Amino acid sequence: MGEAQTLFEVLRQSVKPEVADAFEQLVRDGPDRKLCRINALAFASAEGLEEEEAIAGFLHASRLGIFELSWNVLCPGCGGVLDANTSLKTVQSTEYTCALCAAGYEPTLDEMVEVTFTVSPRVRHIEAHNPHELAPLEYFRQMYWGSGIDLPENDYEEKFDEFMIETLELPPGEKAVISLQLPAEFVIVFEPVTHAAQFLDVSGEPTRERRNLSLVFDRAHRHAETLKMQPGPLRIQVENHAEVRTLPSVCMANETLHGMLGRRRPFLTAKRLLSNQTFRDIYRTDMLDVDQRLKITSLTFLFTDLRGSTELYERVGDLAAFDLVRAHFRVLNEIVASEAGAVVKTIGDAVMATFPTPDRAVAAAMRMRDGMRTLNDERGSEDLLLKIGIHEGPCIAVNLNERQDYFGQTVNIASRVQHLATSREIFATGSVLEDPRASNLLSDRGLSPMSHNVTLRGIANEISIFAIP
Repeated sequence: MGEAQTLFEVLRQSVKPEVADAFEQLVRDGPDRKLCRINALAFASAEGLEEEEAIAGFLHASRLGIFELSWNVLCPGCGGVLDANTSLKTVQSTEYTCALCAAGYEPTLDEMVEVTFTVSPRVRHIEAHNPHELAPLEYFRQMYWGSGIDLPENDYEEKFDEFMIETLELPPGEKAVISLQLPAEFVIVFEPVTHAAQFLDVSGEPTRERRNLSLVFDRAHRHAETLKMQPGPLRIQVENHAEVRTLPSVCMANETLHGMLGRRRPFLTAKRLLSNQTFRDIYRTDMLDVDQRLKITSLTFLFTDLRGSTELYERVGDLAAFDLVRAHFRVLNEIVASEAGAVVKTIGDAVMATFPTPDRAVAAAMRMRDGMRTLNDERGSEDLLLKIGIHEGPCIAVNLNERQDYFGQTVNIASRVQHLATSREIFATGSVLEDPRASNLLSDRGLSPMSHNVTLRGIANEISIFAIP
């Protein structure tokens, strides 16, 4: 732990002591499997840490080389990892196919790309650093299933045995035979390394006749067609054409398997991380490639602008106005970061920020308005009059001008909603206030937004705008 100790001392300069202490204890005492693809949200909950502080801690620790980030494309059906990437830049496919679920998915950053953290080999070597040497059960636990599957901790092996009939380790270029008795169940011959699956619909009268099935595992063959068979003896000849060890496994799609895969928990999504200020600050140049276009099904945008800033410069002078505008930016940046958001860019005196959920944007907007009142009270003036607009919807994450940005109609509407606002007003669209958490936030504060319909330039239909008092 010599080098690790030095790294943790550096980490303590940028994160809270309790976060650094939790990381150090985990690295020193945690079992190997706990240090592979760590779910940051689950870790925060188990250690009693604030989620945002834990996420920031993992990011700083990864920047120092204590952990390594992984951007994993997940199957929304079974929660399996379809692709693991060291950078979001390598998430390039327009469709990912899950052989286990026999379905294809277009990747989105909301729930299909998770971000996990694995301890660096320079700090501590764990079994998962050589994944093709893991025992089959541990490969499934640590490498195949994503961190959103809440796998049983104490009886994992017992649960695994309730649906797994046979597993086999098959080196590259090797052949083997699996002989078994087919039960009257829906059976899947699954290979988690190459993501290949062969479905067997086993039903009808049992037979004593031995059937034969040949399967070849490589990076392209998926064995999607379902075969109908009777219960009884089966001889499966498997051949590994992949460049690494494969793990042909025969399992039953029974209640135990479905029950295990149905145990879901929150995980750190790529969408949430891209809207995290710490991430944007320390990974500024390591986000998206210029030609990448990644979809987000729901993101909340907040735009602000100072009313009468030109007159402000005229009235108080360039230097005083500049200092005042800088103070306003500092307050806004702090509020955005504390509400799990990120400032995407500033344009003159305007701010564009993103939030993972509408309620965090609404909370930030109200705090911004209060913050400007405080600054004005301190100066004994009404110089800072902030206009705020909020909208939620789908968008595309892109790279513009060497910066991670967003594109789409949702962004345009959010900007134009802000332009409708007058001084000190917060305007939010109906999609924002339809979010239960956002509406509950306002009702808890006794606020009743007033609605009216407006027509925005370039938008065909009228939209509902709510003024938050």
